[in-house]
Amino acid sequence: MVQLIQITEEKLTDTIILAFRKELEQLKKEFRPQHPPKWISRNETAEILGVSFPTLYSWHRKKVLIAYSIGNRVYYKREDIDNALTPIAC
Repeated sequence: MVQLIQITEEKLTDTIILAFRKELEQLKKEFRPQHPPKWISRNETAEILGVSFPTLYSWHRKKVLIAYSIGNRVYYKREDIDNALTPIAC
């Protein structure tokens, strides 16, 4: 079904702009920026968790922690470290 409506160019433009502004305001309310991950070196990660490098490597192999590398440097995401910690019910 096709419906033709007589509307002026100005009215159409105003209607589009109004709809766009409403949508933009809604997006502003819902927008949650994602912060880039904080990269932690292997030394810092071992120190934070109080474990040795072999333990970190073992956890990487077991997929407890995901390791990322650039060249020969190994890094961990702070978020991954925090997520790997699980509460123990007493």
